[in-house]
Amino acid sequence: MLVIPAIDIRGGNCVRLVQGKLEQETIFSKDPLFMAKLWQAQGAKRIHIVDLDGAFSGVIQNLELIVKIAKSINVPVEVGGGIRDMDTIKRVLSGGVAKVILGTSAIYNTDTVKKALKKFGDKIIISIDSLGGKVAIGGWKEITAVRSMILAKRVEEMGVKEIIFTDIKKDGMLKGPNVKGIKAFAEKVRIPVIACGGISTLDDVKRIKELEKDGVSGMIIGRALYTDDIKLQEAMEIAEKGG
Repeated sequence: MLVIPAIDIRGGNCVRLVQGKLEQETIFSKDPLFMAKLWQAQGAKRIHIVDLDGAFSGVIQNLELIVKIAKSINVPVEVGGGIRDMDTIKRVLSGGVAKVILGTSAIYNTDTVKKALKKFGDKIIISIDSLGGKVAIGGWKEITAVRSMILAKRVEEMGVKEIIFTDIKKDGMLKGPNVKGIKAFAEKVRIPVIACGGISTLDDVKRIKELEKDGVSGMIIGRALYTDDIKLQEAMEIAEKGG
């Protein structure tokens, strides 16, 4: 099972939010490239980057920095935030990024998702961000009427090979993941699910690891790595071997 460190970029800094709220921002580093190199040095096999400026504005804002990161490390990088059309998807992938994450497009631009899947296949990941079982989009500013599970089945039918499932209520709270919700979500689809939101201790890592049999293939960890509540290498050891 993969443990994927998260780097959220806002204004060129590496930040963490609480439940996606801009007013609850903590800057953990002014050098996201340094953080990417640090996670690589600690053994990360993939890095999760979100352009928060892009997520909130609808247009990717930090592409130059993201491309610099992707080209400076030997670890595959997945990127989301403000990527909502084919041209942007092509620009991001041509910059050395391994996978593109689409969220808002899965609701409003299904044609873009279908075209992207046809052209780029497993380089496309769909992010389903859930609040009370409903999908949130546009930097989580808009809560739609679409149920998370309905969207998951819909994108699975489109041919998506990987889904990131985020429980917004848990994100950045350092209070543990919604294990029950993640398990229920993963059981209902036949494609790998990456869990995100609230993973705060090594015990949480063990609990997510136990969901491997239910279809959870990885976990994204953000704030807990930056606060040192979780050491990446220890989390990876549990995820890869059990513990």
